[in-house]
Amino acid sequence: MNHLPPPGFRGLDPFKPIRNYMRHLPHWRQDGATYFVTFRLADALPQAKIAELINLREHWEHTHPEPRSPEQWDEHFREVMRRTELCLDEGHGECYFLEQKWIDDLQARLQHFNGEQYQLSCSVIMPNHCHAIIRPFDGYELEDLVGAMKSITAKHINAAVKREGDLWQQETYDRIIRDAEHLRRVIQYIGRNPAGSILPRDRWPRWIDPEWVKAGWGFAE
Repeated sequence: MNHLPPPGFRGLDPFKPIRNYMRHLPHWRQDGATYFVTFRLADALPQAKIAELINLREHWEHTHPEPRSPEQWDEHFREVMRRTELCLDEGHGECYFLEQKWIDDLQARLQHFNGEQYQLSCSVIMPNHCHAIIRPFDGYELEDLVGAMKSITAKHINAAVKREGDLWQQETYDRIIRDAEHLRRVIQYIGRNPAGSILPRDRWPRWIDPEWVKAGWGFAE
């Protein structure tokens, strides 16, 4: 890989303000920043794993009273993500994205406003979740962009399989990518993720911006 950042990448800027809000997880926002995003199907985590994560959060809050620093939140978030992603890769739930037509549908949603509302630089669609690197353009919020992708895909799948209710987990895991080294690790994580699934290598549903590949930021094979 090249040591220079790829085209359009914007890491965390220490001189720009950061906004944050809290749901079940902390979400940090900075205008112009690039994010590593993970969104999963609603049934992708068994109830036992959800209970484990709730207990983890309660214990962490008890042992880390207010005020909590961004560094403390980041450490907690990494542990939540580590446990979550290990479970996601086990392939729980309906796993609609084992079917090529739903992979294609989500790919189309990811790409639909690429270059107009956001820069999508890298993605992988796993059987029950999706990872992506996204930089929202000015005037667009990450949660609105991802929410629209999820909403349309859910409408299509629910109609086709005659189901009702939430297809996706409402909350999305997201982190600002700090710098080029952090980006390098995220890209390779995304690139390797299908190796843990049952999909054959020639059907790995991963994508990276061709301009990033030209700049030396492709997947390591």
